[in-house]
Order: sequence, then structure tokens, then C-alpha cells
Amino acid sequence: MPRSERAVAGYGVTVAEVEIGGVPCLDILPPGGEPIGTVLYCYGGGYVTGSAREDLIVSAGLCRHSGARVVAVDYRLAPEHPYPAAIEDGAAVYDVLCREAGAFGIAGESAGGNMALALMQRASAEGLFLPVAAVLLSPWCDLAHGGDSVQANDGRDPTLDLAFVEAAAKMYAGETRREAPGVSPIGGGFGPEFPPTLVTTGTRDLLMSPSIEVTRRMRAAGVSVDLDVYDGLWHVFEFYDELPEAAESLSRCGAHLARHMSGG
Repeated sequence: MPRSERAVAGYGVTVAEVEIGGVPCLDILPPGGEPIGTVLYCYGGGYVTGSAREDLIVSAGLCRHSGARVVAVDYRLAPEHPYPAAIEDGAAVYDVLCREAGAFGIAGESAGGNMALALMQRASAEGLFLPVAAVLLSPWCDLAHGGDSVQANDGRDPTLDLAFVEAAAKMYAGETRREAPGVSPIGGGFGPEFPPTLVTTGTRDLLMSPSIEVTRRMRAAGVSVDLDVYDGLWHVFEFYDELPEAAESLSRCGAHLARHMSGG
């Protein structure tokens, strides 16, 4: 059984293929009861690989642990569709979900963390509803790849290396500068209107430094941010469901969403 299907069965969630805002998505519902709201989920893969279905290992866990409906956007990928195609797809879904009745949250891993940040920055700039909670797992928020860990953890992170992120950044950014805020939201604006956010990373994560730096910048702008750094773990370790730390982190992420989406 593929790992994504095993996750769906293990968490007891139901998954349906839908189209929202003209964009294909997976609609994931928790077992039993009424969902506490809707979370827009953005999968990772450097904007060049991956899919919403492959990321069910994470999104199904967030659904179960939060009790929220999770809508995972299946956005277009580079190099066939460079920036801003993926963000446009995410924005089309965001614009529908943020206007629905009920609490609205957002989450993403790696490139999906980039998208979650970019969508919140866009919403803030355009006066749209912002989520009431956000979760960012090892966010790929700086495509210029600043910070010590991008060099120091190259070869120590078993899931991600500098050669891949450099190639992915080039394909995704296309003719746009990597430092442009739309491409690298670490350089975009933050403000106190942004929701309480949980950021996770590990000491072997290639993107640990950017994860810490975006946390620092958000806090400096008045955003409430919790940062979980797991010793000895790597980029989006939550994807490895055999790890007890993965279960712990997804449980904490789900609890963060549930607390704020329930008005806590």
C-alpha cells in the first residue's frame, strides 16, 4: 500500500477530488462530527515536483489532529509553469475558502510554506481575510538561500541538498529575481494582523536558518510565532511517519490549528 493511502487509512480521514476556484484540490475530512473549519494546505517539492496526493502523509495527519477540513491545492509546477503560476493557483483557492463561513487556517511544508507565507502577504496587501492560524513546516522562504544551515547541513540532511534547491529555485523563479518578495516571502512584509503561527524545523534541516530567520522577522513585526526545533532531525521530518517525533510534531501542529480555529 502506498504511504499516502496508508496515512489516509490510519488517520481515518476521507479524501475527495474537487475543483475550487478552477483549481484541482483534495478535500480531506476528519472522521466523525462537524469540522471546526477549513485549512488550506500547500504541499512541498520545490515547486518542481510533488503533488497534493503524495503529501497526504502530512495533510491527513493535520486533518485528524486538528479536527478541521483540509483542502490541499494541486498547483501547477515549474519549469512548465514558473512563478507566479503556483501562487496564482493557491490564490484562486484561498479567495474562495477565506470567504466561506467558519474558521479558516493555512498550512504548508517546504515550498508549501513559501506559498502559505506568500498568500498571507498578498491577502494582507489586498485587504482580504487572513487565516486565524498558520503552520509552516521547514518553510522554503528564502530562494537566495541565505543563512548558515544551507551550507552547513548540505550532506547532513538526508532529504534535501543544496544542488536540488538551487536547481529548483532557478526553474521556479524563471525571469524573476530570487530575492523578489513574491518568490522569497522572507523579504516581504509582515504585520500584527498575521495569525498565530507555528514553525517547525530540525537541527539537520537544510532550511533551518531561513526557518529561524523568518520566525525572527515575523516576531519583530508583532506576529505571535512559536518555533519548534527538533534535535537531530531534518527537512520536513514530519513526512516520515515511522518517527515518533513526526507524530509529536503533527499532533502539536494540529493542536495549534484547533486551538486558534476554535477561538482559544
